[in-house]
Amino acid sequence: MTYDFDTLTDRSNTNSIKWEPSVLKRMFGREDLLPLWVADMDFKCPQPVIEALTERARHGIFGYSEPSEDYYEAIIDWNRRRNNWNISKEWFVYTPGVVPAVNYLIHTFIRPGDKVIIQNPVYYPFANSIRKNGRQLVDNPLVLEGSSYRMDFEDLEGKAKDPLAKILILCSPHNPVGRVWTREELTRLGEICIENDVLVISDEIHSDLILKGHTHTPFAVISEDFAENSVVCTAPSKTFNLAGLQLSNIFIPNIKLRREFRQTMERLSLTRPNTFAITAATAAYREGEEWLEQLLEYLKGTVSWVRDFIEKELPGVSLIEPEGTYLAWLDFRALEPDPKALEKLMLEKAKIALDEGYIFGPGGEGFERINLACPRSLVEKAFKAIRAVL
Repeated sequence: MTYDFDTLTDRSNTNSIKWEPSVLKRMFGREDLLPLWVADMDFKCPQPVIEALTERARHGIFGYSEPSEDYYEAIIDWNRRRNNWNISKEWFVYTPGVVPAVNYLIHTFIRPGDKVIIQNPVYYPFANSIRKNGRQLVDNPLVLEGSSYRMDFEDLEGKAKDPLAKILILCSPHNPVGRVWTREELTRLGEICIENDVLVISDEIHSDLILKGHTHTPFAVISEDFAENSVVCTAPSKTFNLAGLQLSNIFIPNIKLRREFRQTMERLSLTRPNTFAITAATAAYREGEEWLEQLLEYLKGTVSWVRDFIEKELPGVSLIEPEGTYLAWLDFRALEPDPKALEKLMLEKAKIALDEGYIFGPGGEGFERINLACPRSLVEKAFKAIRAVL
């Protein structure tokens, strides 16, 4: 079937944190904003998912549930087909989200005072998870060259040698800068971590959202050694717009690490996923591929529109060319180097709610992250508002 990504669905009175006026007031200080901030889509999920959830709701009984064999097979088949990754059922560990998983993993594998390496500017809950759990944050900053970022392996080598450095959190694809790391880049990172006994937690939640011309490589597929020294975090939430159902699949090939992490989840009594999440994820991985391919084509068109608009209408603003995710990373530093003044400009003049670059850590100041997973008319409205105030 052909999916419609142009029609805006009214999300008012649905408890949406993205659109709810009370949330916008609390987060941004005002309600009259076009919300293009938090990373969920303004698109309906695949029709087979809607139908599966409707049918499940008709059953009328929503007791304790566990994933079926069909659930595991759907995810295993998906990864084999799309990522050339042969996952074993034994590797699965359920969590209610990737961010909770990162917190649980930190608690499980390192002690207070140990160090965790991240690559700023990066998804800000990583830093929160480290600091709020009494661990030390170590920054291996990305390097911006032209309109793309690269890893600084020389810096990483030095910081990984610290005996207190126990974990590296890899964002792959990277949020917010949009890089889809090459196999060669991931291999060099993995070698450094193995040499220094640093465990890799690979957040691959955006791994299905890869733009044409790029290929996602699951970290654990590169080698058996990498698989044994990593935890790969995935979820259907970004791919199919199912974040509210709170289901993530954490893959841990290393039996010792897996046993320890399962013990943590058992201590927290987090061992059974949401009944509707199981149904939705199974249907999405079984029957959602057509929807995803159409979504990626639509996002490609939106990115092309943004690129052309910036080049013609926003001199001084730079688009960091996205290779994956549905997020655009915009550089405003040439026009407004003060990040707080830039934030005020977007909220009070353009009246757009964005994720400010500075919240993603050092190196994010003067940037804005904008969510493009919405009807293109909203993207056009936002960029025309930015043009007007600049």
